[in-house]
Amino acid sequence: MGNVYTNITAFAGGEGLDLSSFEEALKEHYKGGVVEDLVYKNRPLMAMMPKYSKFGGRVLPVPVMNANPQNRSANFSDAQKTGAAYQAGSIKSFLLQRVRDYSIARIDGETLEASKGDANAFMQAATAEIDGAMSAIGRSLAGACYRNGSGVIGNAASVAAGPPIEITLTNPENVTQFEVGMILQDPTAAREGTVQAVDRSNGKLEMAAGSTLIATDDLVVKGDQPVAGSNSKVSGLDAWITDTSLSSPFFGVDRSVDPSRLAGLKHNGSAQPIEEALIDGASLVGREGGRPDHCFMGFEKFSELVKALGSKVTYVDAKSPAGLGFKALELHAPYGTMKVIPDADCQPDTAWLLQMDTWSLNSLGECPRILTHDGNKSLRISDADAIEVRIGYYANIACKAPGWNCKVTL
Repeated sequence: MGNVYTNITAFAGGEGLDLSSFEEALKEHYKGGVVEDLVYKNRPLMAMMPKYSKFGGRVLPVPVMNANPQNRSANFSDAQKTGAAYQAGSIKSFLLQRVRDYSIARIDGETLEASKGDANAFMQAATAEIDGAMSAIGRSLAGACYRNGSGVIGNAASVAAGPPIEITLTNPENVTQFEVGMILQDPTAAREGTVQAVDRSNGKLEMAAGSTLIATDDLVVKGDQPVAGSNSKVSGLDAWITDTSLSSPFFGVDRSVDPSRLAGLKHNGSAQPIEEALIDGASLVGREGGRPDHCFMGFEKFSELVKALGSKVTYVDAKSPAGLGFKALELHAPYGTMKVIPDADCQPDTAWLLQMDTWSLNSLGECPRILTHDGNKSLRISDADAIEVRIGYYANIACKAPGWNCKVTL
């Protein structure tokens, strides 16, 4: 940080900060490592997932071989099939498409003026807003990594008419996905309301007057709902590992022809002790040829697992590709050990057994980043005394072997 302030003073020429100086401050401050720490810290799945940042073109083919050639026999003539009898291997290619997400930070002109000649004060004011915008888009992406792309982040079990109007979430653990100031809609955008307070202990949202949301509504942040039948959010774990709508094309593939290999494995362990459910899920993946090395679950279920294992608990370090570290519980599985990591963004009552090298977060440029299409990191607002910093990404998640991963219901 000291170098940043020194540089600002130098290029400001001692006469205070202007828009050009601010551009240089952003360039110095928001380097790759800083952005990764702001966005990926405390979001283990998003941090651990391999990244590919050169997703250009219209689509990215993700081929999956779901069947080998079937021209084998102890009898040579039966093996040497000809014509229509020849059974070629089956390769399905998911044609991955990008989705967009944005987060905006604005800094008013008075703040710019008030900080002239004091670079440190300016950076503290500016980075607070920009860091917050970075964190907001990080939370959006981290939650979406677990979900099905529909934008739904929770469900209203009941709505008290108030005042105040109060929504009780169907599962209180989903409260981690909500923030004060969010404008929520039902997926059809027919009803909406603004969050003005969050009761994180009891999973309740206090809504501003005029909210029209009703009980049983799925809750979506305004603008995140599907448009013209296409998802606006990234297709996360619950989109790739699923047992719903398999015949509907998913990135162009009908997955009903081979659900296990094209739509992943599922194990219902809700009636089992948690450690047995995870072992059985891992065994199911092992039977299909996969080797799950990581398991992600919510904090409540992680705590339950720790208590169940008692003195047998062993902790290890888990490192992300960017070098961020997370503490993990080590669980022995049929093909070695799994690192079990709690994640606040994971759905309640669900564990994901993943072979991490089969997953990737694919983006056009770094994900996320400050958008600089015209070379500028900040823009003057035409109708306000302020400047604006735009943060965003163009990306989606891919899995090259869904059948080597498992969703375990706990």
